Amino acid sequence: MASMLLRQTLTKTKPTSVIRLFSTAAAVSSPPACEDPTGITMKGVKIAGRPLYLDMQATSPVDPRVLDWMLPFYLSRYGNPHSRTHLYGWESESAVETARAQVAALIGASPKEIVFTSGATESNNISIKGVMHFYKDKKRHVITTQTEHKCVLDSCRHLQQEGFEVTYLPVGPDGLIDLDRLRKEIRPDTGLVSVMAVNNEIGVVQPVEEVGKICKEFNVPFHTDAAQALGKIKIDVEKWNVSLMSLSGHKIYGPKGVGALYLRRRPRIRVEPQMNGGGQERGIRSGTVPTPLVVGMGTACELAMKEMEYDERRITGLQERLLNGIRDKIDGVVVNGSMDRRYVGNLNLSFAYVEGESLLMGLKEVAVSSGSACTSASLEPSYVLRALGVDEDMAHTSIRFGIGRFTTEEEIDRAVELTVKQVEKLREMSPLYEMVKEGIDIKQIQWSQH
Repeated sequence: MASMLLRQTLTKTKPTSVIRLFSTAAAVSSPPACEDPTGITMKGVKIAGRPLYLDMQATSPVDPRVLDWMLPFYLSRYGNPHSRTHLYGWESESAVETARAQVAALIGASPKEIVFTSGATESNNISIKGVMHFYKDKKRHVITTQTEHKCVLDSCRHLQQEGFEVTYLPVGPDGLIDLDRLRKEIRPDTGLVSVMAVNNEIGVVQPVEEVGKICKEFNVPFHTDAAQALGKIKIDVEKWNVSLMSLSGHKIYGPKGVGALYLRRRPRIRVEPQMNGGGQERGIRSGTVPTPLVVGMGTACELAMKEMEYDERRITGLQERLLNGIRDKIDGVVVNGSMDRRYVGNLNLSFAYVEGESLLMGLKEVAVSSGSACTSASLEPSYVLRALGVDEDMAHTSIRFGIGRFTTEEEIDRAVELTVKQVEKLREMSPLYEMVKEGIDIKQIQWSQH
């Protein structure tokens, strides 16, 4: 359907125009005419072709079935869902409400508890600032963790500048919080506990159900950033006892630019809107709801609900193939974060005696990252790995492999081959690795400064 609609639209273009055909295929089929046939050059880096994509925590490709449902709302059913006087508005409103129900079903919520936003970052801001601003007369304290997404940490720092107090819970070497420590930190004026469900850098799954029980015991609202959990692990807002939950569309094979906020109705949680406008989404998030994006997110949630178990089984096999393939060929490979409580599609590895930036640059044929896409521009070691107590030299060598629905065994095998080859190449040039092979304990060496 998507291809047919696009073809009809494109044929209306003037004959003199340059037409580039589109495809709903998950992978790009043909290179643009402007690309060099001998390779691709971008940002001064030349590679033979498009790299393998193993960065699913940064973003995921849109599922072709999602695009098929979105396209009519761009091309023919383009009405404003808030227009109450004609068919175009009615059909868009109906589509938005269907999508709302699809998102709600995936997390065990009521459609009335779903508010559409531009993404998880906006949902996190509304949750943290909105709750604390609404209850500011009685509640002046927030509890979160040291390994939260940057937008949560920055929202908390913003509150600190306004005079609120924030407790940042440490995590253990496995990346998990201490529940007893959480219990001890709750105060009478604690207004919110915010703990991420699945960490975006290391993939650990926090004990959110237990956190929810503690928050219920002390009657403290519980917020969780579930952007990396949605569609990957089973979510039940009742079982987790969450008051607010942040969700994202582009992490579950949906479009970028759309997200959702779960806002519990009973017991009711109140927030102060962070944006003024026409009062859409019950006044919590003003602005025209982008029907095609919302339809895409709803469809992605429905597909995830149907295929989550299959995806998990398949991705588990690919993760084991990747980890075992690398470990069988090279030593000094460390998995960052718990292996027992982990989302299988996230594999964060550190390679001893290798310089991290050199490793990343050497893996030009594999699209991976050294951490969060929101902080990877910095050459500083990941704050998440530092919170785990990972040595700075090992934190600098971390690579996050993200495996998803469209990853193939051939891509995993190629990634193993290229990673092993690059690590061995860099270790050959490393005097430290030579010393370790000779049995020297480099941690006992006293280096002199000249």
